[in-house]
Amino acid sequence: MFATMKVFRVSLISYIIIMNLERSSHLAFFAGLQSADLQLLEPYFAPQTWVAGTKIFEQDDYAEYLYLVVIGEVTIRYKPHDGPVMTVTRVQPGGIFGWSAAMNNPAYTSGAICTLDSEVLRIRGTDLRMLCDKYPDLGKIILDRLAGVIAERKHRQMGQASSILASGMHLPAKD
Repeated sequence: MFATMKVFRVSLISYIIIMNLERSSHLAFFAGLQSADLQLLEPYFAPQTWVAGTKIFEQDDYAEYLYLVVIGEVTIRYKPHDGPVMTVTRVQPGGIFGWSAAMNNPAYTSGAICTLDSEVLRIRGTDLRMLCDKYPDLGKIILDRLAGVIAERKHRQMGQASSILASGMHLPAKD
């Protein structure tokens, strides 16, 4: 009886995660992936739900998970050692954060807090890297998408830094 209950529970959890991935297949991270690709990913993604104000991780925490926002909003904040906390970006549905874990960095370079009640999917960075190694075609798609997110965020940060410097030096900001 307990073995049957355990199998049912595992099957139900797998069904819920698959439903989350299929329901989330319209998000950019999953766009264009075949059903077989989603089935490869599903055992590794876990749904998480948080209320607004929840700290997901702090800057310098151990970087374990990559996150994908399904519903809600997550604010990424950076605290330089010689200045106040700065908002780096607000991650909307379809956005990715916590990519330090995917890139095998030992710690998150920024902190993350829910701005709105949020539902996310998370995957361990070690699992994502293993999947990329084991399934190179899927890995290329995932790495290309991560590279795009990282490049976009770095570009946005450079623009913010220029604006901060320009206003601090009383220069007009460049568009």
